[in-house]
Order: sequence, then structure tokens, then C-alpha cells
Amino acid sequence: MKTTTLSCALVLGLATSVSSYAAGQPMDKCIAAIQKQKTGEFIKLEKLNVAGKPFYEFEIKDSSGIEWEFMCDAKTGKITETESEVSKADDEAFKKNAKITEKEAVDIALKAHPGTVQEVEYEIEKNGDASYEIDIVNDKAVETKVEVNAANGKIIEVSTEAWEIGEEADEKR
Repeated sequence: MKTTTLSCALVLGLATSVSSYAAGQPMDKCIAAIQKQKTGEFIKLEKLNVAGKPFYEFEIKDSSGIEWEFMCDAKTGKITETESEVSKADDEAFKKNAKITEKEAVDIALKAHPGTVQEVEYEIEKNGDASYEIDIVNDKAVETKVEVNAANGKIIEVSTEAWEIGEEADEKR
């Protein structure tokens, strides 16, 4: 579904049950804050647990075709993180700061969170740092996102997915 704003996608039914619940709630604040930064096509919305706290991760594609992720505190509606994605690890914006390979990042993530890798994304943080976001599904069908710093191999963030609406057409695994 092509839309010009994220809220249109939500209102038009991709997340009818979520948006009706969220009226006047933190999700509305998240959407309003995202719209101040970017407009585009809604791709995916996930509810995540990060260190015991609930977050929404919104993914949109802007008019230039760049995908953006916005982490939003599900209790306050405040955007806590904004990242752009590139399609491959040899993209100039990614590789200029990357010192470890995708395989090394995957090995680091799997050592900490065993399972099957479902997807690897190449992200550029707001400050220009590069990171790998590795989606791993364990033997209990729980998806964990492990973000690994591409410069030093340290795990930046770990989150567990509660639910997802939408899907990226070009997931990388």
C-alpha cells in the first residue's frame, strides 16, 4: 500500500486494531514525531521489549527509497532512536566505519543468542556509526534482534519481538 504518511497507512487498515487502541495514546505521539522528521510509505511496525521496556519500531521508506527505522517508547510516545538502512554492507556510508564483517557480527550475535538468522540489516546511526541488526529466531519461535556495532563488534542493543505488522519485501535472508 502506497501512502504519503505513516498515519495514513495506519488509518487505512494496516494496523486498524492497533490504531484504534492507540487513539490519544503514545503511539499517536510516536506517529506525530515521526511525521515531523520523515514522511513515506509504511513498511512495518513492531512491538519490541528492550531491557524490560516496551518500544515500537516503525519502518518507513521515504520518497528517495531510503528506509528509516524509528524506535519509540511505547509508554511515553518519545522517539529514542532514528536510523537509516542501506541495502548492502559495501555501501559507502556503511563500510567507511565498518571494521568487522557480517559473518563476524552474525557469529557474535549467535554466540549471545543461539538460533537461526532470519535477516541481517545494515544500519547507519544518526551519528554516522554503522551497525548490523541481526534477527534471530530461537527454538521456541521467539525473535530476538541483536544490534552489533560494525566498528568494534560490541552488542549495542538486544530486543525481543512481541508482534509485527507489515513486512519488508526485500528481507535479506
